Amino acid sequence: MGLFRRRFSDLVDRQLDLFARDHRDEMRQLTTALDAQRDAPTDEHAEAFGDYQDRVDWAAQDLLALRDTYARTLDPETAAAYQKAFARGVRKRFPALASAVLSGDVGD
Repeated sequence: MGLFRRRFSDLVDRQLDLFARDHRDEMRQLTTALDAQRDAPTDEHAEAFGDYQDRVDWAAQDLLALRDTYARTLDPETAAAYQKAFARGVRKRFPALASAVLSGDVGD
């Protein structure tokens, strides 16, 4: 199991590095939306949260697509180990996205 964990950890790190690089502008917008939501006056808080949540949903959908595309190439047991490693990587690298990615519950 340790071999799988280490192998998938390296793979997931590379996948998340590529995701962050390829989606740099969108991830910057996510951070900006979070800051705007935190700083929004009470009467604008719901709208700012909606904008932030839209960006979280987008990023989570893309991360889930990345995970699922690779997982489909694996047998079910190996895919489960990979998905666990992916979840750990997302929690570590993108904590704001972890809940949406782990639940798979993202808006359309």
